[in-house]
Amino acid sequence: MGWLDKVSERSTRGLARRSSRRSWLAGMGAALVGGGVIPVLPVARASSGGQPQASDIPDSGDPLSCDYWRHCAIDGFLCGCCGGTETSCPPGTEMSPITWIGTCRNPVDGKSYVISYNDCCGKTACGHCMCNRNEGDRPMYRPDKNNDINWCLGTKSTLYHCSTAIIIGLAVE
Repeated sequence: MGWLDKVSERSTRGLARRSSRRSWLAGMGAALVGGGVIPVLPVARASSGGQPQASDIPDSGDPLSCDYWRHCAIDGFLCGCCGGTETSCPPGTEMSPITWIGTCRNPVDGKSYVISYNDCCGKTACGHCMCNRNEGDRPMYRPDKNNDINWCLGTKSTLYHCSTAIIIGLAVE
């Protein structure tokens, strides 16, 4: 048993000479911070193969109203009131490639659809048709489902102007 103790002691002392607690703590800190960044990375969306197109979805209601069914998780100014449409940005602005999503039920066909809320960036806030609906909103640690973040990242300007509501596809229930 004495030889096992000597080998263990020698290897432990050798490890202690070659490393420090600070380097171990630095490595653990880097792993924790690096692991925490993974949910923030942009997500590539699957192509809409087999998904219904927005033009095929029965629609009713006023797209310039906060009560419109696509706006169930929106937080911002409606682009339809700011010179754009539900799916396009006003002239002089740029659509952010990073979005938050919501699942909204269409009252006409009774189906739920995944809606991508894209911010339009590059001008100061529109100031018309402010809507703040938080159905399905999640805390900041779930950024893809949080509507309180300025999503004007990946654009030339981080100035927020308005928000669109684009149907991505049918939600799986």
